[in-house]
Amino acid sequence: MPLFTSAPSSLCILRLSAIGDVCHAISVVQAIQKQWPETKITWITGKIEAMLIQDLPNIEVVVFDKKQGFKGMKALWKQLSSQRFDALLHMQAALRASVLSIGIKAKYKIGFSKNRTREGQYLFTNRHLPNSEQFHVLDNFAEFARYIGVTFDKPSWNIPLSEADEAFALQVMDNKPTLVIAPAASKDSRNWLTERYAEIADYAATQGLQVVLCGSPAEREVKLAKEIEALSHTPLKNIVGQTSLKQLTAVLKHATIVLAPDTGPAHLATTQSTLVIGLYAHSNPLRTGPYNNLDSVVSVYKQHVEAQYHKPVDALPWGTRAKGDDLMRDISVDMVKEQLNNLWSKEQ
Repeated sequence: MPLFTSAPSSLCILRLSAIGDVCHAISVVQAIQKQWPETKITWITGKIEAMLIQDLPNIEVVVFDKKQGFKGMKALWKQLSSQRFDALLHMQAALRASVLSIGIKAKYKIGFSKNRTREGQYLFTNRHLPNSEQFHVLDNFAEFARYIGVTFDKPSWNIPLSEADEAFALQVMDNKPTLVIAPAASKDSRNWLTERYAEIADYAATQGLQVVLCGSPAEREVKLAKEIEALSHTPLKNIVGQTSLKQLTAVLKHATIVLAPDTGPAHLATTQSTLVIGLYAHSNPLRTGPYNNLDSVVSVYKQHVEAQYHKPVDALPWGTRAKGDDLMRDISVDMVKEQLNNLWSKEQ
C-alpha cells in the first residue's frame, strides 16, 4: 500500500549534493511532478547544485550553504518555519543532511531502507523504504517515488537550457563531431593518467573527432587540463573553468561522445541523452556509473575490489569501494580506444 493514494499538497526533497546524485534525483522529482502536477515541491540543495535546478519548472529551491555550518542550518529552519510538509523525502544519507532535517517540519520523514542507509539516517526518519535489491543509486532514489505512490519506469529529464547556453555550446562545437573529455573527478586518485588522456585525445583526432576539455574553475582541474594540452599533439579546445553549470550542460548535450571518470559531468551528459564512456576503478560502475551507458564503461573495479577483500564482487556489501591511489593505472589506452571505436562507429 503506497503512503499516499492521492496527490499530497506538499513535498520537501532533501538532496544537497553532489551534481551526479542531484541529476539522479531530478528524474525522480520530475516523475512525481508528472503524476501529481498539483503537488507543491520544495527542494533543499547546495549552492552549486542550485545552479542546475533553480529554474526547473514548478520547484521552489531552497539553498543550504554547508560552509555556514550550524548557523546556516538555523537560517534555513527559520526560512521554512511556517511550512509543514506532507512528507520529507530524505534522499541523502549523510549526517549533515540528517541534522538539517531535524528542523524541517513534515508529517512523514522518509529515509532509505535499512540495507541502503548509513551515518545514522535511520534515527532521523519515521518512515523507511523497504529493503531493496536495487543496485544503481538512481534506482534506489526511484524507490522513494514508488513508496509514496508514484509510478517510475525509467528515468527522463527536463533541464531547461537558455538560448544563450545553447548558442555558447554550438559555438564551441563549431558544427563538428566532438569528443568532450571531463578529466577531473572529485579526488585526484580517481582521475585517469594525464598522458593517457592526451593519447586518447590524439587518437580521437585521427578518427575525425575534435576534442574539448571541460571542467570546473577549481585550480586542480585547470592545472590538469593545461597538462593534458601540453602533452597532446592535437589542438584541443580547453574550456575548463570558463562555463557556468548550465553552459557546461549545453556543451555536454551537443557532444558526440563524453569521456569522464567518476564525476558529475558524466551524469549531466546522461540527462542530455549523450553517449558516455565512464572510467572506473574505485566504485562499482553498476552502482554509480552513467545510467544509460553502463555497457560502455571501462572498469577495473572488479579485479581490485576482489583482490583487496578476497571475495567475489557479488558477495561484497553494497557500496564497497576499492582503495588505492594508483588503481586507474590499470585502465589502458587500448581499453578506452575500444569503447570509443564502438560508440563512434554507431554514431557514424
